[in-house]
Amino acid sequence: MIQKSILQKILAILARATIRKYKPKIIGITGSVGKTSTREAVFAVLSKKYRVRQAEKNYNNEIGFPLAILGIPHCGRNIFGWLYGLIRANRRIVWRSPYPEALVLEYGMDRPGDMDYLLSIAKPDIAVVTAIGDIPVHVEFFKDIEELIMEKAKLVVALPAGGLAVLNHDDFAVYGMKDKTKARVITFGTEEHSDIKTTNYKLQIIKDNQGNDIPDGVSFKIEYQGNMMPARFKNTFGMPQVYSAAAAAAVGIALGLNLVEISEALASFNPISGRLRLLDGIKNSWILDDTYNAAPESMRLALDTLRVLPGKRKIAVLGDMLEIGKYSEQAHRAVGDQAAKFVDLLFCVGPRAKFIADAAQQSGRASPHEMGREAGHALLQIFKFGDSESAGKTLDPMIREGDLILVKGSQSMRMEKVVEEIMAHPEKAGELLVRQDKNWKRK
Repeated sequence: MIQKSILQKILAILARATIRKYKPKIIGITGSVGKTSTREAVFAVLSKKYRVRQAEKNYNNEIGFPLAILGIPHCGRNIFGWLYGLIRANRRIVWRSPYPEALVLEYGMDRPGDMDYLLSIAKPDIAVVTAIGDIPVHVEFFKDIEELIMEKAKLVVALPAGGLAVLNHDDFAVYGMKDKTKARVITFGTEEHSDIKTTNYKLQIIKDNQGNDIPDGVSFKIEYQGNMMPARFKNTFGMPQVYSAAAAAAVGIALGLNLVEISEALASFNPISGRLRLLDGIKNSWILDDTYNAAPESMRLALDTLRVLPGKRKIAVLGDMLEIGKYSEQAHRAVGDQAAKFVDLLFCVGPRAKFIADAAQQSGRASPHEMGREAGHALLQIFKFGDSESAGKTLDPMIREGDLILVKGSQSMRMEKVVEEIMAHPEKAGELLVRQDKNWKRK
């Protein structure tokens, strides 16, 4: 294997040279939640008019970021694969070849200085900041929340005067970044004064053969300068997707697309695995699969979605939220307080999730005997597990027809294993779930 530090330097040099040669329009996306869904939505919109490339998978760090620019895959421990990819990238610099007109890149960061490094490779023409929330993910590695916000704001600061900052009007920390740039600012959100405003958010419900209500997706409208366009997503739910669509509309408008073109692009946009997607569960149940990752803000939104969707019982299978440091107990207790208001069965996975269970237990709704109540009771049943596999196997026989089950947790909790255990068609796991490649399956 090529030493990581050497590989990192080589990739950075090649990525800088590639950008200097081809001068693509760079759309940079950052935030604590919603980056990948927004990247996918922006890609879908821009593909209507431009040759555009987005990062594969979650390529947003010191190795993955330049790979997205170079258009070569991550080769793991395969030294020959790396050499072949580096030769290809070098040839593209020496001899001109077709290259995207626009790059949609995630600027991910874990620690102070990460944003500076990514900006040293590629500065954006358009910066999109999705959401940060009250307790952002990765705050564990910063002195405080304000320091993390300042690090993310560097993406906006780096914009040229002729650039564009696309900011979430509904997120106080993000909206405050408008004062940190000389570039033009366009905001999106549900607030009245958002430049691009989403309205008329509605759940789409259909009836099954027995007359039961079945969630089918969401519809909403996007307003801009007095004009309005409809949008609809199937098999996915919640406000995160709406915010992603609004941000993508802002980028599309900035790059010359009209609302009709944007609406058509969003109609064909299929939100990606593990982001509030609805899957068939065993025994005619439904799974709200939000297993891609978890942060306090995305957990809050996911539980809000579970609350409003139809289901005979509401079940939440929630894993640890990682990388929030000293805020961990506070954040997990807030999740327990929220879930206890409406959830029927609460499965808590991991050492930090014990705070979810503790808060829910103190709500006054919890059953004094976790498994000793008869079916149909109105009390909350709480279960604790050390790993996702155990949670899935325990939940399996407890599921009933009409149940709606939210599954969510941080990446390393591997909550997709719960979904695989209870999904109606596990043979489709490779197609429908996150982290199904060989490297992840071995972990």
